[in-house]
Amino acid sequence: MLQWKQHQMDDQVVWTGTNSIIELTIAANLGSKVISLKNLKTGREWLSRSDNPLGNNGYASSFADSDGSGWDEMFPTINVCQYPEFPWQEVQLPDHGEVWSIPWHVIAHEGKLSCDVYGVRMPYHLKKTYSFTKEQRLRIDYSVLNLSPFPFSFLWAAHPLFQVEEGMEMIVPREMNTIVVSYSQDGRLGQRGDVQKWPIPYGDQEQIRLNVVEAATARTAEKYYFQGELPEGKASLFDPVTGEQLTMLFPKDKVPYLSIWANAGGYQGQYHVAIEPATGFLDDLSYAMEHKSVAVVEAHGTYEWFLEIELATGMHDSEYR
Repeated sequence: MLQWKQHQMDDQVVWTGTNSIIELTIAANLGSKVISLKNLKTGREWLSRSDNPLGNNGYASSFADSDGSGWDEMFPTINVCQYPEFPWQEVQLPDHGEVWSIPWHVIAHEGKLSCDVYGVRMPYHLKKTYSFTKEQRLRIDYSVLNLSPFPFSFLWAAHPLFQVEEGMEMIVPREMNTIVVSYSQDGRLGQRGDVQKWPIPYGDQEQIRLNVVEAATARTAEKYYFQGELPEGKASLFDPVTGEQLTMLFPKDKVPYLSIWANAGGYQGQYHVAIEPATGFLDDLSYAMEHKSVAVVEAHGTYEWFLEIELATGMHDSEYR
């Protein structure tokens, strides 16, 4: 059974959970950010930590001014936008959503850690609970309760900034071979909405391989979504040097989209990759609603999903090579 303890770290109240293989630490007052995810068997820290002090500037602040590390929850949007439909039309939703920058209520019980938060500008109650299905597999069960008598659309995405090294591989189901650009520094992949091939976007430039982590000196930064809904809710980050692998598993019917943020020094000089399962498409909630590519929780209803993280050592699922 996972054991949880509350303690102080970098002037923050945090909760650390440990079993025989995995240790994770969560900062309750920083949007329940996961600030550490370790494989105790190998000593590997999977989450990136920048040189910035841990923290943010509070509700509706710029995500760019936060610490730029760890794993945040994006909800109910990523890009700043206005909710487009009655009864919340013209309500502006802040950068990277509402919940990453405010405190969550956290309680440990029966080997689990439950975290919850209420919406500020929208009427919802978001919950997540950490548990383990296996020693090497972390499970996070999510639910959002609509507190209003009207349907509520939302875009949730996991935003884990993984610590990477040159040559690591991002592995997705082989049917996924087309991406749509959300952001590309200096336009290397084109502009927002442009469609490219995966993993080699340009046939005459085979040195640009999006499934392989570039060197930190590349000075690139890109965000893109795989086009269309997923054939399977699975994606991995693999280190061919050590054989270690982190695999994300999630229900494709509830979480049908997948995006990648790859930052090889191009944005704020930071070096990390985020593999981001999402309930909506292309970062902007209003865009996702317009294109019917968004999750909807009915009046007074509940929408539930999960995300599992499995850590493997010296193993590799060749089906996804």
